[in-house]
Amino acid sequence: QVQLVESGGGLVQAGDSLRLSCAASGRTFSNGAVGWFRQAPGKERNFVAHINRSGGGTYYADSVKGRFTISRDNAKNTVDLQMNSLKPEDTAVYTCAAARGYLIYSETLTNPMNYDYWGQGTQVTVSS
Repeated sequence: QVQLVESGGGLVQAGDSLRLSCAASGRTFSNGAVGWFRQAPGKERNFVAHINRSGGGTYYADSVKGRFTISRDNAKNTVDLQMNSLKPEDTAVYTCAAARGYLIYSETLTNPMNYDYWGQGTQVTVSS
C-alpha cells in the first residue's frame, strides 16, 4: 500500500519561500499522476499543482501559476512543491495525492476524486 508523507510546512511572512516535499513509501505505480491540494478551515479542498510520472508534464492552478513549481526526483521517489512569493491567501493545509494511473485533461487531473492515496498534510501559514 502506498503511503505519502508531506514535510516542509511552516510559518512565514508574505514574500517568503517554502519548499514542500512529498515522500512515497510502499508500492509505486507506473504512469501515476501526483498532485498537490490545499484546504483552509471551512473551505473546500482546491487543486494546486500536478505532475505526471516522468516529470515532463505539469499543470498549475491559476492562483499559483508563475509562483509555484512542482518537480519530482524519481531516484528518491519524492515530489516537491517550491513556493515563492507567498501570499496570505496561500495559507492552508497542503496535501499531496497520488493516482493509480495517469491523468491528462485539466478537468480530470484537478479533481481530487481521481486520486487514490493521500498524505496527512502539512500546515503553511503566511502572515501579512
